Amino acid sequence: MNNGRIFGNISKRNIKIIIEYDGSRYSGWQRLGKTAEDTIGKSNKKSSIQAVLEDSFSRLLEEDIKLIGSGRTDAGVHALGQVANFYSHTKLPLREMLIGINKLLPEDIAVVEVKEVDFDFHSRYSAKAKTYEYRIYMGETQSVFLRKYTYHEPNRLNIEHMKKAASYLVGTHDFKGFSTDRRDGKSTVRTIDDVYFHVNGNVLRIGITGNGFLYNMVRIIIGTLIEIGEGNRGTDDMLNILRNKDRQKAGITISGHGLFLYQVYYENE
Repeated sequence: MNNGRIFGNISKRNIKIIIEYDGSRYSGWQRLGKTAEDTIGKSNKKSSIQAVLEDSFSRLLEEDIKLIGSGRTDAGVHALGQVANFYSHTKLPLREMLIGINKLLPEDIAVVEVKEVDFDFHSRYSAKAKTYEYRIYMGETQSVFLRKYTYHEPNRLNIEHMKKAASYLVGTHDFKGFSTDRRDGKSTVRTIDDVYFHVNGNVLRIGITGNGFLYNMVRIIIGTLIEIGEGNRGTDDMLNILRNKDRQKAGITISGHGLFLYQVYYENE
């Protein structure tokens, strides 16, 4: 099936990509206006993931490429399954595109899949749900090898209490209390489908799946869960925060370096 559209005599394609990245040295997903070459290594400013990818694809395909991301990730946040799409006139085969782009990208960003999709596909607006995963290293000493990818918790957490508190989040609620205060008048109601906990040795992984997330929502939820696991809050605090919609009653905004955009879900996938 030809998914492209004809503009004049030139067929335009919609290309979907899935990306992994280590966000440690980047300002976040969103491009801030300067090229990667202007920022990395030539100033104290950090480049964005989007800037590096756009500049690399533009070089590879010899045209101006603008990426549409499934959503933003903050500075230091990582991704195992970020999704983006772009429109291009290129006739380059997908396999050659995948090989070529990864030769141009730095070692902390990789495109793991390239696919031609229907012209109306939009990585953000077509998304049905997302899973974010936060990783915590529990132990007196932080692992040298996991320090950039886990939050260090020196004490063993009461995971059963954390699970009970997290169960209150499942469903459709107003999550204003778990977000940096927004003043644009947009809805703060979101639906959480699932919260999972997985322990492997000293590493605790907490995954949250929902139809959308407010700014800092996941990091505030995790910060609150950690305080509950430490015994500094009761499990019912989660209910009270949902009811009161007051950010000041929730826990800290936990650091971003333990957070991963794990997967983005689309219809029929």
